[in-house]
Amino acid sequence: MSKTLITVGPEDQGRRMTLAEFEGAEGQPGHLYELSRGVVSVVDVPNRRHLALINALKRQVHAYDLAHPGRLHTIATGRECKILLPDLESERHPDLAIYLTPPPEGEDFWARWIPALVMEVVSPGSEERDYVAKREEYLRFGVSEYWIVDADKQEMLVLRRRSRKRWQEQVVRPPEIYQTRWLPGLEFSIALVFQAGEAAGNR
Repeated sequence: MSKTLITVGPEDQGRRMTLAEFEGAEGQPGHLYELSRGVVSVVDVPNRRHLALINALKRQVHAYDLAHPGRLHTIATGRECKILLPDLESERHPDLAIYLTPPPEGEDFWARWIPALVMEVVSPGSEERDYVAKREEYLRFGVSEYWIVDADKQEMLVLRRRSRKRWQEQVVRPPEIYQTRWLPGLEFSIALVFQAGEAAGNR
């Protein structure tokens, strides 16, 4: 007997589901989906400003990669990677994840492949998810740095791991340049990111 395919759509916002069910589900087009502590979260496809902000982040990271070949292994967007926390029944798709090492062997590598840096761009309605839920989950997963880019606040909150249970916070605002030990030589300009978002508008 064939297995019934589970589909997930906008009407499933708040639906309870196991991580195993969610991983095998097919999402309806037009939206992105995450599993947050066993509950389906429906995320709208990024608008023009959100897309411009993500692209501006990627440009600086890709420029660094070209200037420092071999330093990075993978630069992945939310459609290209996922972070699995089976004990929390959570599946996350960060806006941008930077991996310094190759993926481990085995089919469950998404539950064990830890990015050094994860970046999220805050959009209307995602504040609780980005600032609270993912803050805890990325720390628990082992991420070394978590950047929260908030164009409305005109600031980037950098969370640097200090222990298994604690982040150290740093707020970066234009025209400050941020440097991270994980990407030596990178001079990251948050001003360029926000300028790209402003040029794109709020649509």
